Amino acid sequence: MNIEQVGAGAWKQWVEEHDALLLDIREPFEWAQTGVLPNAKLISMGELPSSLDQLSPDTPILVVCRTGNRSQHAATWLETNGFRAANLAGGVVAIARLAEEAG
Repeated sequence: MNIEQVGAGAWKQWVEEHDALLLDIREPFEWAQTGVLPNAKLISMGELPSSLDQLSPDTPILVVCRTGNRSQHAATWLETNGFRAANLAGGVVAIARLAEEAG
């Protein structure tokens, strides 16, 4: 399965263009440590299987985690369960790196 990869500099545009849901699957302690992206729905990866009723198969989903690894797995799992999902490549670490570079 080939999951679409969305770069750190393009995530906002992707969400807007696809009228998508931004799904943050990190753990609660991670949300507390580094904050969350605006308008993100917070469902940790471990809670995802029991939380599918909170998601719509008609709404594209951009999945985010810390580095893009867990979100890749979650996006693949969502796709196999009838959702349209993409992965935020590099995760919030890549977004933070871009912000630092921009100064």
